[in-house]
Amino acid sequence: MNSGKTVFAQLIEIVVPQKEFQKCVKRYHGDYKVRKFSCWDQFLTMAFAQFTYRESLRDIEACLGVQKKKLYHMGISVAPVRSTMAYANDTRDWRIYADFANYLIQVARPLYAGDEIGVALKDTVYALDSTTIDLSIGLFPWAKFRKRKAAVKMHTLLDLHGSIPSFIDITDGKVHDVNILDKLPIEAGAFYIMDRGYLDFARLFALEQNSSFFVTRAKRGFQFNRIASKPVDKSSGLRCDQSVMLKGFYPGKAYPFPLRRIRYFDKEEKRMLIFLTNNFQLPPILIAELYHCRWQIELFFKWIKQHLRIKAFYGTSANAVKTQIWIAVSVYVIVAIMKKKLGLELSLYQILQILSLTLFEKMPLYQLFTEENKNHAKSESCIQLEFKLL
Repeated sequence: MNSGKTVFAQLIEIVVPQKEFQKCVKRYHGDYKVRKFSCWDQFLTMAFAQFTYRESLRDIEACLGVQKKKLYHMGISVAPVRSTMAYANDTRDWRIYADFANYLIQVARPLYAGDEIGVALKDTVYALDSTTIDLSIGLFPWAKFRKRKAAVKMHTLLDLHGSIPSFIDITDGKVHDVNILDKLPIEAGAFYIMDRGYLDFARLFALEQNSSFFVTRAKRGFQFNRIASKPVDKSSGLRCDQSVMLKGFYPGKAYPFPLRRIRYFDKEEKRMLIFLTNNFQLPPILIAELYHCRWQIELFFKWIKQHLRIKAFYGTSANAVKTQIWIAVSVYVIVAIMKKKLGLELSLYQILQILSLTLFEKMPLYQLFTEENKNHAKSESCIQLEFKLL
């Protein structure tokens, strides 16, 4: 059945629809006047680099160059050279790969819609946060951050049912996190979990007006007028459950509706946490548990930084950086989709490690995940970050 097809070709055939990719290419005229090394070739080459954690374009050229006879069976039409890859990364519109990554995300999310998130809640729950990727100011002068430092930010809205990113925006480091709330796709009935960096009452009121819920933390000096209080079980860590109105002319104008204020003592961290939410129906302890689930997005950022190539870049232009990040996101989602389609119990790390060593092999894809390979992957992952889709 799979005679002559490499593991890489089978993976792409199962998960990555070329027709959908070509729609993205046509949308931005990506292959206009291109004779060799098409956008599809570029995507496959950069995806290979992510799967195998190649360090540079020269490294990619060397690895694929010695496997020229197998490239056709991997779906790559030509052995790429460093200058060709550099030119493609600099000039091919990064939105091609962003749109295709978003298509893969739409495929992956329904596969994980039924997964548990750790709390007794079936509604859609998102965690919003950003991660900063430090860069050299000399090589990346466009990525403004500080006077002597450059950086890009990867703003991510993570669907906690499966830890699949549903929205990503890549900006320079100077863009404040709260500004992303203006771009956020708002889903009625969904919960948005975020830290204090996103506390802007005018923007949070937009979530309220769109019938969605938010859970965040109050900043120091938060001023309010108490309207009512409910009794709480203090043995659970709860200290109060209050309905409040914002104090002051401008805060009250920005958010004219009541808010729910919950004070909770975290016994493990030994610190007091104050949550603000516009949901008055859920039990207060469930609000605290929901906020604790926000740490899944921190694990997501750690995972992609450790196991994918997004901290060091193959090009220095903004287009090259965004292209590389979006293809890395595509690889993450491809592995997540394959995990569900093949019914694998392995973690994403274990799957990625097995694939990275077998992409050139010609064997049925399901045979990669035998008990022997799984045990080997588990032994390798014991000293690595374990990140499992919930």
